[in-house]
Order: sequence, then C-alpha cells, then structure tokens
Amino acid sequence: MNLNQLETLITISKTMSFRKAGELLNLTQPAVSAQIKSLEDEFKTILIDRNQPVTLTDSGRVFLEHAELILHTVEDLKERLNDLNHTPQGHIHLGTTTSIAIQILPRVLSYFQNQFPLIKTTIHSMTSSQIMQSVENGNIDIGITYLFEKYPSLESSVLYYDTFELVVSPQHPLSRYAHVPIEKLQDISLIMLSPETAGRRFVDQIFKHLNIVPQTVMELSSSEEVKRMVELNLGAAIISKMSIANELRLGTLKMVKVNELEISHPVGVIYKSGRYLSSALHQFLLDLKGMQEIQFIGSE
Repeated sequence: MNLNQLETLITISKTMSFRKAGELLNLTQPAVSAQIKSLEDEFKTILIDRNQPVTLTDSGRVFLEHAELILHTVEDLKERLNDLNHTPQGHIHLGTTTSIAIQILPRVLSYFQNQFPLIKTTIHSMTSSQIMQSVENGNIDIGITYLFEKYPSLESSVLYYDTFELVVSPQHPLSRYAHVPIEKLQDISLIMLSPETAGRRFVDQIFKHLNIVPQTVMELSSSEEVKRMVELNLGAAIISKMSIANELRLGTLKMVKVNELEISHPVGVIYKSGRYLSSALHQFLLDLKGMQEIQFIGSE
C-alpha cells in the first residue's frame, strides 16, 4: 500500500468515476484501476462496486475513513518537519463565504503573501454552516464566517461586526425612502439568499418572530448573485452591508433602513480546538487577530 493508492481511492469516492479520478490525478484509467485492484488484492476485499455509477462497498467506506486519517497524519507530519526550519511555510486551506472572500480577503492576503511567500493559501467558497462542518471534520484548516452558533470543538475569535440591510434598485418604489417599517416587506417581491446561508437564517428568524410571510420571487446562493438581480430591479433583498459597499458608492443600489434588521453580527475566524497549528497557520491566525476592525471594513 502507498499514499498514491489512498489518494486515488479518495478521489474516486468524490467523483464516483474512474475516468474523472484519472483526469484529476493525471493518471490513465487503467492506472487508476490497477491501483484500486492492488489495494483490493492486498487487503483481500472488494472496495469499489464498478457498476455505474461507481460506488464504495461497505469495506470501501471503512477503508476510506482510515485512508483520510492516514493522509491527514502525513500532512501533519510534513507541517511539523517544516516548522523545524523556523520559517513560516506550508499550505493553508481557508473556507469562507463569497461575500467575505470578495470584500476582505484581498486586503488580508495581499499583505500576508508579501510577508510570507512560502505560505500557499487556497480559498474554498461555501456557506457558513458548511464552513463550520468542514473545519470540524478537518477538510479545511480555518474558516472566516458569521459566528451565529457556538461549536464546543471549535475555537473562534471575532474580527469585525456586520449587519444585514434591505437594498433596492434606484428604480424601485422604496428607493425614495430612507426608512420603512418591516411590515412593508410583505408587500414587495424579495430576492432571498438560499436557506442554508447565514443571512437567510437570520431573515427567516426575524420574519417568523413577526409573523411576516415574504413574497419570495427568487433564491440565490451568494450575495453577488443577489446584488446583480436587485440592480436589474427584479426585487428587493436583505444582504450583508459589507457586501454592498461598492454598489452604494457607485449608486447602483440603495440601502433602506429597517429597525428590526439593525442587529450587529460578529464575523470571525474559527479553527478546530486542540489541533496542531503549523507555523503557517499560527502566523496567519496571529496576523488576522492582530488586524484592527477598520482594516477589514475600510474602503478600498
């Protein structure tokens, strides 16, 4: 057994295809098949049901769990050995939402990568709930997200505070108002974030508490998509204030105040409690926590 074989099995489990796994690993399909056959022969079991679509057998699922643990252990070993050089280096997998990635990461990463060129950072865009789960199960190293919930297994540190605001196109009937009562939102078409996002969960809680039934005309997975639809005057929306800073400056969106939405929400960095912090990850966390709030929310 070797690490390449384990990586091949993990890739097949994600793609459910020998061909797609080969493309991702730069291997021919016969080479992929040979690696899996070698594992099956060594452990005297069938790991993959080769009927279409390809699926893992019961033995394959057990094997996959241990394969992931082995590769995590190897990566941890590499990081610890790299740290012996006393030079921050390594690879950080960071998960965050689309709006946060667009608004604050350019400021953070441009400084960080200039100071520590040996550290590579990969950004994974996902919802807040997915970020929490991915940090908890070790698929990503750290997350930057809304801290709506506390997870006992995760460490968190607040970076700044954000609010969710009602936004409309300058052509929308509500654009002439600076402030509207929340009951008014029952009478207009709303473009909503998808249910698994932090912003949508907040809005749903507010509406449920006040017995408001919104006229939802569209659901989209990111604030960027929502903003484009609102700019086309297809409806109003409630999204992160930080995500609309540029549109407000350009005048393509208008913000309308709603008292019940004026709640500050912490945005912070999270990582798994008790995990080994490589020099790269330790340095990145130090830099993030050391930044003043104005450095995150200042205009570019």
